[in-house]
Formats: sequence, C-alpha cells, structure tokens
Amino acid sequence: MTISLKASLQGASLRRYLELLRMLVERNLKGRYRGSFLGVYWSLLNPLIMTGLYAAIFGTAFAQYYDNSTFNYILAAFTGLIVINFFSSSTNQALGSVVGNGALLNKVRLPITIFPVSMIVANIFQFVMGPLPLLAIVTLIVSKNPLNVIALIFPLIALSFVCTGVGFFVSALYVFFRDLPYFYELVCFVLWISSPVFYPAEIVPASVKSFLLLNPLIPIIESIRQISLSAALPDVTLILHSFFNGFILLVLGWICFRSWQKNFMDLL
Repeated sequence: MTISLKASLQGASLRRYLELLRMLVERNLKGRYRGSFLGVYWSLLNPLIMTGLYAAIFGTAFAQYYDNSTFNYILAAFTGLIVINFFSSSTNQALGSVVGNGALLNKVRLPITIFPVSMIVANIFQFVMGPLPLLAIVTLIVSKNPLNVIALIFPLIALSFVCTGVGFFVSALYVFFRDLPYFYELVCFVLWISSPVFYPAEIVPASVKSFLLLNPLIPIIESIRQISLSAALPDVTLILHSFFNGFILLVLGWICFRSWQKNFMDLL
C-alpha cells in the first residue's frame, strides 16, 4: 500500500513537471518568434549563411583536407556550425533562466530546475524543426545508409546532455555572479575557436591538440561528421566518448545546481 501510494505521488509529480515544462517551452518559443516571418527556421538559415561565408573564404584553401572537394568542406563546416550554434544559444538562454524568473519563483512554488531545462528543450525543438532534417538528408545522400541517419541521434543526445549540464551550472552560478554573461561570452568564443568548425583538425599543432581534449564539443562534432559524411558505419568509440563527456557534465551540473539551490531565494 505504501509503495503504491509513493509511486502514485511520484507519477503525479512527474506529470506536473512535464506539463509545466511544456507550458514554459511554448511560452519561450512563442515569445522568441512572435512576429517573426521564418520562426524556428532562423536556426537553419544562420548556419547556412555562415557556411557559405566560410566556403567563400576558406573553401579553396582547406579543400585538400576534405578529399580535394569544396563540397565536402561545406558539409563539414555546416555540421560543426549547427553543433556550436546549438550549444551557444541553448546555454546562453539557460544562463539567465533562473534569475529571469525570480519574480515568479518568489510568488509560486515551482521546481527551479525546470527553467534551465525548458530552455534546452525549446532549443531541441528548434533544432529538430530546423537543421536536423537537412542533416538527415545530407547523411542519407552521402552515406547511402539509413542506419547512419538513425545513428545521428546518439551524438545529438550527447550534445543535449552537455548543454543541460552546462545550463544547470551557469544558471546557478549567475544567481551569485551577475557579471557571468560577459565572461561566458568569452568561454563560448574559446569553445568555438578551439573546435574544428571552419578549419580541419589536421592543421592544429601537436603541442596544442592535447589542450583541445578539454573541449567537450569536439568528439560530438567529429562523431556527427563521421556518421554523416562517410560511407562507413558509425564509429562507436566516438559515440561513447561523446556520451561520456555529456554524462559527466550533466551529473556535475546537476550536483552544483542542487547544492547551491538552497541559497537562491535570498538572492532572487
């Protein structure tokens, strides 16, 4: 009887959490794209424009690293850009989510974790509607293997784990340090420039490559490229590396958020 009652209460709490999450995601997307002509498809247009710019500037110089094909360089740049853009937009939005809803939290008792999570989920929806279909089509055309299209979900789940963990951490930290957005812009720039997005990894000096291992986005980018831009089967090692980084960051972010959460209300 006690076990049944406890399970029922947990089920009700989960349903309430999911309903709140749905409402917050809808509010976020409607507010973000109210009056917008393209809506969520801006998330596709941005990397397409940047890819065209990179191809015009670097395509000829770096084509030799992509089987002497500018088209392959374009595809590689596109896959890197959608990862970087997703990470940057989702974590930056998660950063201010707790502080931005401080007035609401002071009036209504809500699970605080739902605010950074809702920002990540809103960006996942945006990604699914925007870049993902094009990425899936490119993968099917290049790899000619439907299994590779399905395998794309694994590095993308790892990317979601990374963003959620970082989102927990920065949203909690922002409650205490209001200068964090300025510093975090620099962090995102460092992650972008240290990721082989518009340049091939082969040109990075060996003395620097060891430091790039600290960048959790690199194995995700490399895994997506290996799956989508080659005819080979998905590299399980790259996928596991991506998942390992994502799981570690998710756990660390969650621990930090929960341990600092008791001090939030005094500062909101």
